[in-house]
Amino acid sequence: MEDKIMMSTVLGNVKGMCDLMMHGTIESSTPAVHGAFQCALDDMLCMQNRIYNEMSAKGWYPAEQAEAQKIANIKQKFSNTQ
Repeated sequence: MEDKIMMSTVLGNVKGMCDLMMHGTIESSTPAVHGAFQCALDDMLCMQNRIYNEMSAKGWYPAEQAEAQKIANIKQKFSNTQ
């Protein structure tokens, strides 16, 4: 399997695990369970970041710079809703 495809698949799986750990953290009924899920979530987020950084360094996960005007429009939109 090509490295790019394999890393993309792993990144998708890790993102899914982040989602599960986040929901486990939110829905925890005791401090101990909450702490366990939160620790696992932190670990998954670190893993996701390392994979993303590696893919980005190889040009496999290009990111586009957002236009300043679009950012300003979104800021304005949400500042009016408060």
